[in-house]
Amino acid sequence: MPDVLLSDTIAMELGAQEPWPQPIKLYQPYEVEQILLPDNANCLAVQAYLKMCGLEFQIEPRSNAEYMSPSGRVPFIQCGAFLVSEFDPIVSFISSKGSSLSGELGATDKADMRAYISLVNNVLVNAEQYVCWVDQATLISVTKPRHGSVYPWPLNHLLNWQKQNQITKKLNVLGWYNKSLDEVFGEVKNCCTALAERLEGKTYFFGDEPTELDALVYGHIHALTTTPFLPSVCGMSATIGRFQQLIEHCRLVNTLYFKKESDISVGQVYLHDTMSQDSFCNSTGSLESLFPLTEDSFAMLKVNEKNDSLEETCHLDLKEFVIG
Repeated sequence: MPDVLLSDTIAMELGAQEPWPQPIKLYQPYEVEQILLPDNANCLAVQAYLKMCGLEFQIEPRSNAEYMSPSGRVPFIQCGAFLVSEFDPIVSFISSKGSSLSGELGATDKADMRAYISLVNNVLVNAEQYVCWVDQATLISVTKPRHGSVYPWPLNHLLNWQKQNQITKKLNVLGWYNKSLDEVFGEVKNCCTALAERLEGKTYFFGDEPTELDALVYGHIHALTTTPFLPSVCGMSATIGRFQQLIEHCRLVNTLYFKKESDISVGQVYLHDTMSQDSFCNSTGSLESLFPLTEDSFAMLKVNEKNDSLEETCHLDLKEFVIG
């Protein structure tokens, strides 16, 4: 771990000495067929942050973006010769280049901002992963078909099992795996209450100008309130929908920085008018929503259901060769 942190620090310092490559390339999974709720929220947060900083970027969808990433998580950006993944490291890297949204904040406000960012990461991120990988209805009907949609059989089943094993181990360590849906919704409610109280009477969380906290909260709130797959997701959306301050904040960011008149309504899909079905293969635009499964995806789901017994056999045979 110390060696990794040292190498990251050196990379940041070296990157700060290089001129900005324009545009920045942002790599993420395909939005139409593949991306899951947690990754969608993180990608939206990074997109919002780059837009708030006034930096040009180009979205590069890749089916194997997760495996291209230095940390194994998405999104990640390419700035010249440097690859930086995940929200916090990307913010630190951009700040080292002289573009910071929180540079004018005092020490107390910066400490508060970091505390709220930690709250979002420890509650909303874990709640999203719980819904996708622990809640059985969502796991079977949405997560597995989407996560494995770009891989051939039986690789899609193996990678689904491997990812599920990884996430459930993490949630178990953090004390989230054995929670009920009602307990998860309660955690989300408490988090939103704290965020709404901080936002009360202000345009952004720390005054009249946005910070990285505004970008992060936008990504998660927008993803959660525009993804109506199953009751478990809609229940979380309904919980968030009680906090009008957060919904209005999300609409404001969407309008100002994504140049769209937002129509965010709890439990409803927010579709991009210009997105076509062939965007799975050649999309380079930015979307603010997580799309539902297509007819082809449901056809794949039916095929997967027929192969359930074969999948279980593959898992048993491959367990000894895969490190969870």
